[in-house]
Amino acid sequence: MRRPARRARPHRPRPWLSPLVGGLLAAAALPVAPAFATDGAPPAMGASPATAAVPARLDISKIDFGAESAVLENGLRIVVIPNHRSPVVTHMVWYQVGSADEAPGQSGIAHFFEHLMFKGTEKIAPGEFSRIVARLGGRDNAFTSQDYTAYFQSVARDRLARVMELEADRMRNLRLDAETVMTERDVILEERRQRIDNEPASRLREQMMAALFVNHPYGGPIIGWAPEVAALTQEDALAFYRRYYAPNNAILVVAGDVTLEEVLPLARKYYGGHAPSDLPARERPREPAGDAIREVTIESAEVSLPRLNRAYLAPSYRSADRVPDAGNDAFAAEVLAHILGGGPTSRLYTELAIDAGLAAGASAYYDGEARDLGTFWLSLSPRPGVELAALESGMAGILDDIKSDGVSETEVARAVGQMQASAIYAQDSLFALARVFGVTLSMGGTMDDVSGWVAGISAVTPADVQRVAKRILVPFASVTGYLVPVATADAPAPAPALP
Repeated sequence: MRRPARRARPHRPRPWLSPLVGGLLAAAALPVAPAFATDGAPPAMGASPATAAVPARLDISKIDFGAESAVLENGLRIVVIPNHRSPVVTHMVWYQVGSADEAPGQSGIAHFFEHLMFKGTEKIAPGEFSRIVARLGGRDNAFTSQDYTAYFQSVARDRLARVMELEADRMRNLRLDAETVMTERDVILEERRQRIDNEPASRLREQMMAALFVNHPYGGPIIGWAPEVAALTQEDALAFYRRYYAPNNAILVVAGDVTLEEVLPLARKYYGGHAPSDLPARERPREPAGDAIREVTIESAEVSLPRLNRAYLAPSYRSADRVPDAGNDAFAAEVLAHILGGGPTSRLYTELAIDAGLAAGASAYYDGEARDLGTFWLSLSPRPGVELAALESGMAGILDDIKSDGVSETEVARAVGQMQASAIYAQDSLFALARVFGVTLSMGGTMDDVSGWVAGISAVTPADVQRVAKRILVPFASVTGYLVPVATADAPAPAPALP
């Protein structure tokens, strides 16, 4: 990110929903929908998932967003998602480059360039881009991930042409002098100190990712390693810009009160004159199968409450398609994450917080938003006096039970019903609609993947969930992280742990 209000992709786990629908809910800030219990009410707190009434699943084959697509002669792909409820639009440009595409020794340059895109062109003075959007009554932002970098503006529909002109201008016409680049580089180093180096939880996640991916670039932080960021130059930035910021490496997504017939002439006018680039092959190192149990511990006086995290390598939506007999593993992993840690009736919370009184909080989430491998995360915080070892032992027992005995139809139906409903409700957010299409297409997916996501989730069975639990929850493909408070000279040591 380039300033506190302009956040890069979070360096911490995301909500439990999928990259397809989780992005919708995160943007729309919608609450989790209630379970579809057969009697019209959710199960009572602490009710056994196996004995609760089986919720009804919605009969949805797919969600028709009415999206249309076209490709300009220079390779720019255009997607329009009409939504005529109000006269506003969200305009997004997705560049298919992220931190995993960076050259060795240049970690953080994708995020660095997200900042530099606001430094001005011959037409627009440095820093003026966002001020113009604000004067138009809109808002803009940008974010970087491992696989893409995206820029967006949300404005009234009659301002679309202006923001499109602004965005198209900086696709090819940035002006970057050495002083501007070096100043922004220092800003990023300070951002890293504030958001990572001075945040024990962020440091733990960063070190866990580095231990989880031993060969693939997903192990590196999106913001970059400090020594490599400090070495980036004006020449590095310009070379990156010329290589990746081109129409044939971009996807334009417009959601709102417009049609493809209205957007296409504007796109040709503003983006059509840009020449395509000779893009490098998007080849990445392969991650070997895990063969060691890895542990990471961060001890800090800044930690007030201990925490236990565990991360597993998992198939992403894209990589699952390339593995024989794993076509719906990503959907099953989504349901598994919800069953394990998706709310007050989840396995982890029910058994460790309510029944055993060991945990103060418990969550699980599956991140399948990746071109290559995804990740599956578990996170637990103990009650005062409870050792992390006791919490870890309880978690291991729950995971073993699911792998050996499976899950119930009630648990699967409840998870599926909540995700179905959330996908429907989340259509009210234009930003969410634009984001979900941008993410999916940037990952190498299709528009049918978006509309068919609900059908994929609806087809998940208890047998699918048990199968994917056995495949993913493998100790030798995991990293366990411990966040531990330590006593200072002015603070007493923690009280002895209860048995």
